[in-house]
Amino acid sequence: MFPVRFRLAPAALRSLGLAAAFSGALAAAQAAQGWPTDWTGQRLSTATYVILDPQMQGNPDLLGGAQRQGILDAMRRDSARALKRRYPGATIAVAGTTAHDSIRVTPVLITPGALLPWLKLTAQLEFALPGGQRVVLGEQFGLLVLWQKQADAANYLYDQLARKLP
Repeated sequence: MFPVRFRLAPAALRSLGLAAAFSGALAAAQAAQGWPTDWTGQRLSTATYVILDPQMQGNPDLLGGAQRQGILDAMRRDSARALKRRYPGATIAVAGTTAHDSIRVTPVLITPGALLPWLKLTAQLEFALPGGQRVVLGEQFGLLVLWQKQADAANYLYDQLARKLP
């Protein structure tokens, strides 16, 4: 469903004399996977991120209005914090005050049809890059696992997604 990526440390590549060859191979692999060429750890670590309104998709009747609003607030807050933990040099900006080179991020939860402990929901971070490209990172989480996390559930799932970033 989602690509698996492996990383080799730059020092290991230099010691093998493969740094130049690997950088070309990496660019080719990113293009083959559909990743934008500027989707790199170096670029993302200093980027400005704007967290857009979170979205809940799926069964809207699972939660009441107050519960839904609390989850949406946690999605916005905890997705921003997860990005900042992943990239301490990044800037999290307020929507509406964005520069033209900012990366717009939409946190998304896709809920199952019912709240049963064995079912899963999907959490996604949708990135809209300045050049118009889109990257979507997602993962499924068991409802029982998230219930066990209680107030830290959104924090947990967005940290898991942030680990998938380059």
